[in-house]
Amino acid sequence: MTGENLEELELDLIINSIYKQYGYDFRDYARASFKRRVEYFATANGFKYISELIPKILHDSTFLNLFLNAMSISVTEMFRDPWVFKIIREEILATLKIFPQINIWHAGCSTGEEVYSLAIILKEEGVLEYCQIYATDFNNHSLEVAKAGIYDINKLKTYTKNFFEAGSKNSLSDYYHVKYGMAKFNDTLKKNIVFSTHNLVTDKVFGEMNIILCRNVLIYFKQNLQEKVLTLFRDSLSSKGYLILGEKESLEFSSVYKSFDTFSKGVKIYRMK
Repeated sequence: MTGENLEELELDLIINSIYKQYGYDFRDYARASFKRRVEYFATANGFKYISELIPKILHDSTFLNLFLNAMSISVTEMFRDPWVFKIIREEILATLKIFPQINIWHAGCSTGEEVYSLAIILKEEGVLEYCQIYATDFNNHSLEVAKAGIYDINKLKTYTKNFFEAGSKNSLSDYYHVKYGMAKFNDTLKKNIVFSTHNLVTDKVFGEMNIILCRNVLIYFKQNLQEKVLTLFRDSLSSKGYLILGEKESLEFSSVYKSFDTFSKGVKIYRMK
């Protein structure tokens, strides 16, 4: 067996071990990307072969959590792609303000920066008190960061620029206070946010939502898993609900495409028929 084939066997052993023991399913993650993360994690922790990770993962819960954190993609920032949040503010909310309650699911919320961004827009548009935001991720460490709502002050310059580009005329500093070089966002923004563990690979339909945001998560999944997750989103949306994906993601080649109209093709926003 060649070295490359042996590495593929080792990777299969890791994936199957985690799935059978803990239920975390990485079988349909994009193979090359997942393999790179595993190899980097193994090297960073002093292992020569990735198969050496298996005993530690199976017998050390702390190490398992470190591994899961390393496998989770946490690339985010406040008001990331501000034009998306501008459309939410100016176009989507205009159609939803007539509802007595607006249910929003932010799937794969990572460390929460975009969840607080959404809450700020909802507050500025006067509808936050009528909204319920469900912010979910399979990474418990990321969720703890999101719940705390405390971020590096050095990132605020970028966040503030995004904030204005997203259509706000207020000051982002109205929504946080600074202490010890960190910015803590106001607890009032959390009143209508529920942070919860949810695994898109294994968990089921999530309520009846008016908006689902899942941006730049599907790109790490194989096609069959993308289909599964998109079906989950379709079945979790109310009639005329909105699905907001990342700029490199699309419904167009999926089986659920016929259930949606394209609301804003340039930024991958779709609306249930």
